[in-house]
Amino acid sequence: MRDVPKRTRIYTRAGDSGQTGLVGGQRVSKSSLRIECFGAIDECSSAIGLARRALADETDVGAARPQEAGATSREAGTTARGVTSLDAWLAWTQDVLFDLGSDLATPPQARREQTPRIVQRDIDALEAAIDAAEATLPPLNTFILPGGSLAGGFLHLARAMCRRAERHIVRLAETESVEPTVLKYVNRLSDALFVWARWINDARGSAEHRWRQSSPPPDVY
Repeated sequence: MRDVPKRTRIYTRAGDSGQTGLVGGQRVSKSSLRIECFGAIDECSSAIGLARRALADETDVGAARPQEAGATSREAGTTARGVTSLDAWLAWTQDVLFDLGSDLATPPQARREQTPRIVQRDIDALEAAIDAAEATLPPLNTFILPGGSLAGGFLHLARAMCRRAERHIVRLAETESVEPTVLKYVNRLSDALFVWARWINDARGSAEHRWRQSSPPPDVY
């Protein structure tokens, strides 16, 4: 009878005492700031994953509907290519965020040559993507609130999580060594997520919720 290879269990029980291991073997509390940092990065990536799923679902629904009045086949094709490009950027972002999480899970004394790192090329790529998307959008002359399409809403959620990750990383950098490119990338990513949310809402024809100062309450129903 053939030997059946043993499966690796997802649980190890090693963290039952409230501690976890960093790269290099150091044990720290699960409430430590370094854990908070890459935990928030993981949350951001999870929200991006939801945005990608919503992007695909909304695209499938749109393809099943008759072409909207006034939209040419060329315009529809341009939007479809834009959505495909956006999904590719989001997939790349998730890969980079996984590298970033690995970087943050590695204390300075455990760093090795092969440790994943954020490099200036990643930041430059984000800036180019932001500029390209923003060039197609109407000017922003007021604050907007999260919402719009489902994909746009999830991208706004990812942006808020990215800002939280940034705050944690800033605090970590005050006491430990953090690569300067890490903070630059996370700061730029929140901008990219904001612009991508606006772009998909514009492409889907989902009106942005514009902030109104001292907005009156709705009528009682």
